[in-house]
Amino acid sequence: MSAAAAARVGRFYTTARRHPWVLGKVADWKIPLGPYTPAQIAVAVGGGFLLVKTISWWSWMGPVPIVAWVLAIWAVRRPKIRGRAPMQAALGWVLLGWQPRGGRIGGRAARDRAPRLLLGGFTIEGAPAPGPAVSVAPSRPARGPHPSPAARSSARRRTKPAAPADPVGPVSGVQQLLALAQQGGAR
Repeated sequence: MSAAAAARVGRFYTTARRHPWVLGKVADWKIPLGPYTPAQIAVAVGGGFLLVKTISWWSWMGPVPIVAWVLAIWAVRRPKIRGRAPMQAALGWVLLGWQPRGGRIGGRAARDRAPRLLLGGFTIEGAPAPGPAVSVAPSRPARGPHPSPAARSSARRRTKPAAPADPVGPVSGVQQLLALAQQGGAR
């Protein structure tokens, strides 16, 4: 026998494992015409109670309501609602109704935040006048020890721009391109 054949495992599940939960025997006494499913027992008890309480309404029909009740008990012997037994389906609907409307996040009910009034404003400013060119020195070297607080404050004082003698041209690349386009169009 090879190792591959020894590793194979076969399983067979009998119909007893697939059989639904039923009530068919109580101690040594067998229920007549049993076994019964929980759905059949619920329909039998609920329908019998309803028939007894409303006998004055249906007594003129003869045995028709009783036959309908027995047929209802027989009809629910193996019902499926989307592949589920009716008790589990009913429990699912109850639990669905119990859930919060927005669902759950981390076990807690998900709720929207309270609405708040959002106020805002804006200011329209004119185009800025051409100002002096600002050259900023690096605040610290790329490598090396960190400067002391006194050296940092003096470095900040040194970066203040001086007023240029000649007017400043475009500063950004876009402004330079616009200036070149205007000069090219003026020719």
